[in-house]
Amino acid sequence: MSKKAKAIMIQGTMSNAGKSLIAAGLCRIFRQDGFRAAPFKSQNMALNSYITSEGLEMGRAQAVQAEAAGVEPSVLMNPILLKPSSDTGSQVIVNGEVHGNMSAKEYFSYKKNLVPDILKAYRQLEEMYDIIVIEGAGSPAEINLKQDDIVNMGFARLVDAPVLLVGNIDPGGVFAQLAGTVLLLEPEEQARIKGMIINKFRGDPSILEPGVEMIEKITGIPVVGLLPYMQVDIEEEDSLSQRFTAKHTGGVLDIVVIRLPRISNFTDFAALEAAGQANVRYVSEVRQLGEPDMILLPGTKNTLGDLKWLRQNGLESAVCRAKEQGSVIFGICGGYQMLGRMVSDPEQVEEGGTIWGMGLLPVETVLTRNKERTQVRGNFANISGVLKSLSGLELAGYEIHMGRTNILKEDGTLPLAKAAVQTPPGQRQEPEGCCRGNVYGTYIHGIFDEAGVVNALFTALAERKGVALEPFSEKSWREYKETQYDLLADTLRKNLDMNAVYAMMIKEEAGNEDRIGTSTAR
Repeated sequence: MSKKAKAIMIQGTMSNAGKSLIAAGLCRIFRQDGFRAAPFKSQNMALNSYITSEGLEMGRAQAVQAEAAGVEPSVLMNPILLKPSSDTGSQVIVNGEVHGNMSAKEYFSYKKNLVPDILKAYRQLEEMYDIIVIEGAGSPAEINLKQDDIVNMGFARLVDAPVLLVGNIDPGGVFAQLAGTVLLLEPEEQARIKGMIINKFRGDPSILEPGVEMIEKITGIPVVGLLPYMQVDIEEEDSLSQRFTAKHTGGVLDIVVIRLPRISNFTDFAALEAAGQANVRYVSEVRQLGEPDMILLPGTKNTLGDLKWLRQNGLESAVCRAKEQGSVIFGICGGYQMLGRMVSDPEQVEEGGTIWGMGLLPVETVLTRNKERTQVRGNFANISGVLKSLSGLELAGYEIHMGRTNILKEDGTLPLAKAAVQTPPGQRQEPEGCCRGNVYGTYIHGIFDEAGVVNALFTALAERKGVALEPFSEKSWREYKETQYDLLADTLRKNLDMNAVYAMMIKEEAGNEDRIGTSTAR
């Protein structure tokens, strides 16, 4: 194989077309076929992020795709990350570090200055891997945004990548999506599209065949995949996640996640959902709350704003009442900050000023511009309340927050964990989080992911409720994800012409036999 990696780019007719999932599946297939593959997305916009082993921040989707490829996540795979902080502005993260906050208009004018950073990251990956699976963003046919595009056809042109165009049939209108997208592209851009994929199909494929033939004739581009609505449990990163509206039934436990307006890192709860013993519900109104066994307050990109929202819509009072009635309350990151007595923002990191917290934990938080980014590993401390059986269990995850939380020394207050925080060149062991009675708070994302944690948590909740659980696996969330990546790859192989995909990545070079060209798609 030549020195530099081959590339395939996945673009979509719309957000939520399935680009991230298909990219993850291709990463897994290439790994299974013996290639070193890496994901790449020049610019991602998401509130779900990931912290690398170096303490740098990147998009969650590219971390998931790296896991599927069996390689270590790196910020080279996502050099630009935008984390929306309002309807018109975002925190801009470049090469894993906070670059500043910009309005949408400011960023649109500035982003072309980031092309050297993007290309430098990509070129480094080219030297390290056999295949790079590139993901676009939104749609390449956003004609008002095509000038200075750095994430769709603009980037495909920079690295001379062939493109697979994905359309989502689930909401209807997939043929109009595909044809309209192609029509709005320039001839050179149209020529880059080597195949189309119809995603999220339900029903008899034979019914769709006449439409497939017509769309191929209209666009001159072959349909190389008709993908079913895939029942795979792969982490999602954006607010279109179906987790928010899914109706879980049949579990003996009722767990509520408060769906904050600026919710972030909601993948913290994926391990709870996957265990199948609880109905994990996302709620945004008091009438939806009910009488849950446990209430989870997730992370947020704006603690002050979302705390005000909780207060204004009555959910703050409802959560406090639920606590008095016996519900376990558990806050992570911004949710932990909200559970305290006060949150101050003297540096105007968010909205400025000081606001009273919910008062369920004896802690006070001061927001700062310095962002804590680190991976952690440790154990639950000797904790109190319903979840005391978690004491001593191993935990692992990462911290990503702006602020310092001080625990007030009061009777009955205990640390939640003893965590070894990764801080180059070594580690520091320190108490982390706080618990009092049946209220718990932590900065550790992924705290439920290690083997045995979900089992112990669910068992404790079931004993308190007086119900019995079905036996379930002791696998960690990480082990479970490996089975899902394999299932995803198997589904793609059955419904996507992988020989055609491999052929797209080959450039004819006389007298030069290419390793990818001689590979067989299993």
